[in-house]
Amino acid sequence: MPATMFDKIWDPHVVADLGGGWSLLYCDRVLVHDLSGGRALQEVGEAGYKVARPDLVFATPDHAVSSAPGRTSETFPTGARLLAGLRQRAAETGVRLFDLGQDGNGIVHVMGPELGIVLPGTTLVCGDSHTCTNGGVGSLAFGIGASELRHVLATQTLPQKKPRRMRIRFEGTAPAGVTPKDMILAAIGRFGAAAGTGHAVEYAGSAVRALSVEGRLTLCNLSIEMGAKIGMVAPDATTFEWLAGRDFAPKGAAWDAAVEAWRALPTDEGASFDRDLLIDMREIAPQITWGTSPEQVLPVTGRVPDPAEAPSPEKRTAWEAALTYMGLTPGQQIAGTKVDWVFIGSCTNSRIEDLRAAAAVLRGRKVAPHVTAWVVPGSERVKHEAEAEGLHMAFREAGFEWREPGCALCVAANGEAVPPGARCVSTSNRNFVGRQGTGARTHLASPAMAAAAAVAGAIADVRQFAA
Repeated sequence: MPATMFDKIWDPHVVADLGGGWSLLYCDRVLVHDLSGGRALQEVGEAGYKVARPDLVFATPDHAVSSAPGRTSETFPTGARLLAGLRQRAAETGVRLFDLGQDGNGIVHVMGPELGIVLPGTTLVCGDSHTCTNGGVGSLAFGIGASELRHVLATQTLPQKKPRRMRIRFEGTAPAGVTPKDMILAAIGRFGAAAGTGHAVEYAGSAVRALSVEGRLTLCNLSIEMGAKIGMVAPDATTFEWLAGRDFAPKGAAWDAAVEAWRALPTDEGASFDRDLLIDMREIAPQITWGTSPEQVLPVTGRVPDPAEAPSPEKRTAWEAALTYMGLTPGQQIAGTKVDWVFIGSCTNSRIEDLRAAAAVLRGRKVAPHVTAWVVPGSERVKHEAEAEGLHMAFREAGFEWREPGCALCVAANGEAVPPGARCVSTSNRNFVGRQGTGARTHLASPAMAAAAAVAGAIADVRQFAA
């Protein structure tokens, strides 16, 4: 029978059928970070267990570390305590830690693919909902909760209910100014923030095949914002070329054997999906969110919707609340809305390709005087590569702060936050109330759109900044 890529990865990883649609799943890799990793490792020991496969567990501090230039582990005191705990537990258990400032350190969903820890056909879990990002290289990756993290550390397995299968096909050529971030925001806006609930989503179509691996990781990153724990892109020659030679990727004959196996992973022709959706790329323009959910999004040329025209009473209530919080008026043109902050970073858009796109908009231009603008590379390797290319100077000369790797303003768990009432165009993945700080107003966009907003001092159409 023709099989989907998801089934080809899931089925061989089933250790036992638990009944009722549940399986005991073997997990090839586990990633942990400073916010929960140290505590989970400690609790496994307190329960009388050892970490089952410390060689398959990888740790990095990212969420609660300062991104300030010249930062140390002590810059943010709360983060310092969390990092100290992670260091201690990693040393005790033999878990590999990519410590602050070391090669390999970075945002957990940036450094995982970057180091070749996550590979096509593997299962990967992490105590972070955006673990779905890693599906961009053809893995089955998903976020887990605290009790699940303890379970997988102790057993290298996890009880999971098999999700249904969904495919979203993006067909056609990306119009000018349209990036992977715009593609996934447009999909969430069209299908809704709950469209993927209970599903594993495969992204396919000619527009997806044309994406770089960095772009595929961005696409998969927001799967959870559509309600799906899992997002995937089939591995292909682009994937293999990107992974070749990475630290934890197979070498020599093992690499050749791995690639041969990976070539069999893509979904078979004729395989069925529970939902199969199509987006014509000609219908997508650069996107910007207007509300407090990723589904509250519109083209940058659009106008803020009127709650009176909402499709349901529930949507009307949600739209009214969002407009009140965001300080917007029904019918106003979204372009031209004044912004106070711009943030380029996060596990969504902090890779080298993202920084290049933003820098291309900024060269020869200056950030508006009233805008505070930050760029936070996703890892030490991204930072060093960007500096080798001179991207950091392009940002600095434009008026951005060039900061140290970490989650930073995406989640505001490290003492850094957008001030109350301030409006921020952000390349991150969530815009709910208070996400970037108490009272902060967040508009999600691509790196190029964020750079354009920084220069204009307002939400702006990046296509007007074309070289």
